[in-house]
Amino acid sequence: MPIKWILHWQPNPGTTVNSQILSEVSQCAESINGVKEGRWKSTLSFYKAMVREQTIGNEFPRDFVGISLAEQPGKYFLVIRGQRLVVEAESSIQMIMEKLQSYKTRVALNFEGNQYQLGDFQLRVGKVVPMHSESLRGIVMEMEYLPISSWEKSHQIMGEFFDLWQEALSKRSLPGHFVHIEPNFSEYGLPDQYSVQHTAVQYASITAQMIATSQSVQA
Repeated sequence: MPIKWILHWQPNPGTTVNSQILSEVSQCAESINGVKEGRWKSTLSFYKAMVREQTIGNEFPRDFVGISLAEQPGKYFLVIRGQRLVVEAESSIQMIMEKLQSYKTRVALNFEGNQYQLGDFQLRVGKVVPMHSESLRGIVMEMEYLPISSWEKSHQIMGEFFDLWQEALSKRSLPGHFVHIEPNFSEYGLPDQYSVQHTAVQYASITAQMIATSQSVQA
């Protein structure tokens, strides 16, 4: 599976994300000869256990992140950060959890936007909005390099492309920049060969980072 970096927009101190920044970022993808290839959408939900903490014990996670990815519509991924586990399930597990009422959704977010092709690279640029709302909470970008599936071997070419992208974006003088935070995949027992589980872990990681950033801005 092709390597993918998932990045989030970090606003400058004292500023917030807005639709104008999202529009400029999308235009930048087109200005470096990105060919628009349609729309994409993924969803992420934070789940919290319904039972009281004293009765949970160590065998059940108190909370976890559930992720539905655009490229795997029939699958659902559970990222249990406390135990450093990532589990792949059928998408029907969402309905099962709802009926069992063992976990409730605290926050549900949609990631949606446009997809662009640039030679061997694919870019997905999109907004982060709460489900059933248009209130912009963040901006994300998926950067995918199609020929390589080794995380280790991809670092140089991904880094060079990211530098080119940042340079093109800097000409627009936007109040912020994209940040790449690399999770420790080995903690989740994931190998060097890239998989959809790696994508799920990255989404869980950047969402936690985005929420922490917005909370610090509000504070």
